[in-house]
Amino acid sequence: MFSPSPPAAGVPAKPSRRRRRLARAACVLALGAGLFAVGAVVLNPAGSASPGDVGPVSAAGGARPHDSLARRVSALQERLRRLPKDAGGWAELGVDYVQQAKNTADPSYYPKAQRALDRSMALERQDNYAAQTGMAALSAARHDFTAALAWSRKAVATNPYSAAAHGVLGDALTQLGRYNESFQAVQDMVDLQPSAASLARASYSWELRGDTAEAEALMRRALNDSGSTADAAFARYHLAELAFNEGHPATALREAEAGLRDDPGNPSLLEIRARAAAAMGNTAQAVRDYTDAIARVPQPEYVIALGELQESLGRTKEARQQYELYRAQQRLFRTAGVSLDSDGTLFEADHGAPAEAVELGLSGLRSRPFMAMQDAYAWALHRAGRDREALTWADKALALGTRNALFLYHRGVIHQALGNLDAARADLHRALRINPHFDILHPTAARSALARIGQES
Repeated sequence: MFSPSPPAAGVPAKPSRRRRRLARAACVLALGAGLFAVGAVVLNPAGSASPGDVGPVSAAGGARPHDSLARRVSALQERLRRLPKDAGGWAELGVDYVQQAKNTADPSYYPKAQRALDRSMALERQDNYAAQTGMAALSAARHDFTAALAWSRKAVATNPYSAAAHGVLGDALTQLGRYNESFQAVQDMVDLQPSAASLARASYSWELRGDTAEAEALMRRALNDSGSTADAAFARYHLAELAFNEGHPATALREAEAGLRDDPGNPSLLEIRARAAAAMGNTAQAVRDYTDAIARVPQPEYVIALGELQESLGRTKEARQQYELYRAQQRLFRTAGVSLDSDGTLFEADHGAPAEAVELGLSGLRSRPFMAMQDAYAWALHRAGRDREALTWADKALALGTRNALFLYHRGVIHQALGNLDAARADLHRALRINPHFDILHPTAARSALARIGQES
């Protein structure tokens, strides 16, 4: 699977001239918001999705990519003042606003994106697959995956030859927990355009299924096929994360530093370098990198990670400051109609109110029944003392075979609470074998739990 193949018989004829007029607007999705800015995601199976980050996405990174996007937005705005009936231009502007929201962690760009895409649709109601694909990306960025699915299906129906449309379709299906359908959509994207964008999605699909070797091989191909600094940085980030999640922080560090040599200041690469440095005991470097990444792009997961690192170092005041910043971010995103679903659920379970975590988790599951959300809800239920329910959701989170140390740790602790000591021991041992540095705070708790199980059994 995920090798290029000829178009299937019965595929509709090639796009009309009118469709091709919108192609330039749609193509910006190929390695931009359409590669899941919900993502941020970066959405990775090891954890949560933040606004603008839920799956493979373009790693719009340091100053150069940000400046390039800002210049493009400015040029589009000027063009649209002269040509206000350019439907393709409005679609492209809407997509760029979605990407700016990801780049800056600023949800105020989402209403701007909505207005631009609405304008495009009003001007070109028929065959406007660029705006339809943009609407799908915007819906996904807001974590409205049901709407993202509907819009992406419209885009595919309008233009079956649009790789970007198949990509956002696959992204929406993934976040809705419809994995087999999502893998087929990714295959369709690879068949149409075996590019860095489609290979990155293919890599992610294998990572979800637990085949990290195939995931790494495909991401390495995506790196080799990358056509820009931002694309290469994106691939380097995910190669580093794959290595880190498999318990190889030194390899992750090398990948991150290779990426930073080409794209200094890339926030995603600073974040993964911080994780690797902390795992290797260089906490001073980790604090510097997290602080630098947050100064550039204050993604909520960066803020939580720095807070937890400060907490692990006994710096309670500094940790509390980061947690308060995260809560302020939550309020801003909610005002913009974005839910920090799994991030918010895990944060409240670990640092706030378990009852609120359960509410957040249940709400998140309604819109995003993805494995990370199932795991977060399981952990919230455990923290609220509802372990039998929690086990059901923890099992669902791991049903696809994903090699996720945090998920295994959560299920192991739930088994322990239920008195299933053999199952608890197996999950906790496996979590630490996969990645002994899977989290800033929890690996120590996993070892303590194993010690208690040894005493009890």
